[in-house]
Order: sequence, then C-alpha cells, then structure tokens
Amino acid sequence: MKMIRPAVIALVVIGFCGPALFAQDLAKYRNFSFGMSAAAVSKRVEQRPADVVVIHEQPALIQELTWYPPPPFQSGRPAEPVQKVLFSFYNGELYRLLVTYDSEAIKGLTNEDMTRVLSEKYGTASTPVAEVDFPTSDSYRATEKVIARWEDTQYSVNLFRSSIPDTFAVVMFTKRMDAQAATSIAESVKLKQEEAPRMEAARVRQAAIDLEVQRQKNIKVLRP
Repeated sequence: MKMIRPAVIALVVIGFCGPALFAQDLAKYRNFSFGMSAAAVSKRVEQRPADVVVIHEQPALIQELTWYPPPPFQSGRPAEPVQKVLFSFYNGELYRLLVTYDSEAIKGLTNEDMTRVLSEKYGTASTPVAEVDFPTSDSYRATEKVIARWEDTQYSVNLFRSSIPDTFAVVMFTKRMDAQAATSIAESVKLKQEEAPRMEAARVRQAAIDLEVQRQKNIKVLRP
C-alpha cells in the first residue's frame, strides 16, 4: 500500500492542477478563471450556452453548468481523477466551482494525503473548524465540514469529504461574489415562498377555467 499511494497521489495532483502545475493560483482552476462569462466557460467545455441552467432569476441571475471531463484517449496519459465540475455564475460571471473526484481515483487516500496533494499547488493549508454551504446543490448536504483550507483576501479553496457520494471534493470561490450570491439566493428563496400561495391559487383558478372550457366543448360534441 505504501508503494501504491505515492503514484495515486501523483495522479490526483496531475488531474487537479492540469498542465500548468505551478502557474495557477487561488483565482484559477485548470483553464478557468473567476469572472469568466457563462458563454466562455460553455465554449471551453464544448457545451452549448443553452446547457447553462437558470437556478434563480431575481434579485440576481444565478446559473449553473455541470461538466464531466472526458477521459484521455492516449493510453500513456494518467486517467482523469475528476468525476465532475459544477460551475456557478452570478449575473453571468463565474464565482464558484465545485470539483468532485472520482471515488475510484482517490480510493485509499486519507485526509492528510489529499491535503498534501493540494498543498503542492496552493501552499500551506489551514485546518479551521468551519463548514462550507451548498445552497443550490442536491448532491451534497446543506453544509459540509472543511478538512483543509487555502485562502487569501479574495479567494477561498476548501477541501471536504462528502458522504453523498463518499468521495473527496473541493469547493473554491471568490469571497465577494460568493457572499453576494448567497444573499441573492436567500432573497430569491424567500420571494418564492412568499409567492407560493398566490401562484398556487392562480394555478387552481386556471385549472378550473381549463376544465370548464373542456366541459363546454364536450357538451357540444358529445353524442349518446
């Protein structure tokens, strides 16, 4: 096991950091940078702008795009350890990424292993007693405990171990926009809750109207 683990760790380092192993910083992930437009990210992952999903429209536009990195075709290249990346956009700009590792790619790795992997790229980690939240994701709990964190005044990178699914993941974001998005999402949820009774009443009224229209139509054409 001690002979296998270094190779596995090296694989994850390559998969997380991409070709620019030492050139990236907290504001970047592979070839993606915070502030990129939804259209630019869609083009880079070879998806259509229509694949970007609108989560909330008011008071700010919140969108998401899920990307499943394709496996490499060259047999000599290491396998892709990242299962998927969830891009989040605030008013059309990338502000958060959620990187989920393939459970097989990180099998056997400990919290310390993964912290060491990311520290090769981001420097010394802190181990705060903290949680990160996922206000729009159904794949994770509402909050997850942070294993290790790398941050500066603008950006935050957080390693956690998810129980749903059982794997490691990294959530990284720009602090200013993430706070703005969180406030907007909370306000949007509140607005929807306040509007729910009115919307339900309107739905019931429309259903009654549609039923009466169909009733009148059937009366005219029904023959015994």
